[in-house]
Amino acid sequence: MNTYETTFGNNSAASALPEERARFIRKTYLHLAAAILAFVALETFLFASGAAQVIISTLRLGGSMSWLLVLGAFMGVSYLASNWANSQTSKGMQYAGLGLYVAAQAVIFVPMLFIASVYGGGDVIVKAGIVTLGLFLGITSVVFLTRTDFSFLGPIIAIGGFVALSFIVASILFGFSLGSLFAFVMVAFAGTAILYETSNVMHRYHPTQHVAASLTLFAGIALLFWYILNIFSSRD
Repeated sequence: MNTYETTFGNNSAASALPEERARFIRKTYLHLAAAILAFVALETFLFASGAAQVIISTLRLGGSMSWLLVLGAFMGVSYLASNWANSQTSKGMQYAGLGLYVAAQAVIFVPMLFIASVYGGGDVIVKAGIVTLGLFLGITSVVFLTRTDFSFLGPIIAIGGFVALSFIVASILFGFSLGSLFAFVMVAFAGTAILYETSNVMHRYHPTQHVAASLTLFAGIALLFWYILNIFSSRD
């Protein structure tokens, strides 16, 4: 159960007054847009400053174990950032959680963006970004137009996420490629997760929870972008 759902009961955005609901949605997507712009700015800085090359070199030297450590650290940071973003006492803590999560995503994306730029050039990254945003807007429109509660997808996403993580860890440990088929499956999984989380934004989140809502939507977009970029890079 969501932290705010425990505190505020059924006072979700769906049951709020129209003005309050509209304000919540506007704030959520403005914060989401800011998170995406911050992610782009951080990636630009990492590559322009040379920090990206340091990250890539460190991962190469560490081999498969370094990727396992990065994956574990990312999961830990994500958990911490989510807790901060759901803080009930401090707005500053909420923004710190969102900022921490965006920074973590920027770091973990460095190798993928490097591969994409080497094999496909900047066009591949731009195309993958456009496709990602297009799919996100399409999925979002389904939720807003149908007003359907997709909470029933929760168990499916939980099981799917565990299975996907198991395959990823196995590929790192045993050194095999997951291939394009896995990437296509993960695009479908990410789209389903966005559908579920967007529904939660409307039906589970309290109107004051726009920072946490923007974080969870950003997480879905990042996952979708990762595997779309993977597919575009593999083609090249």
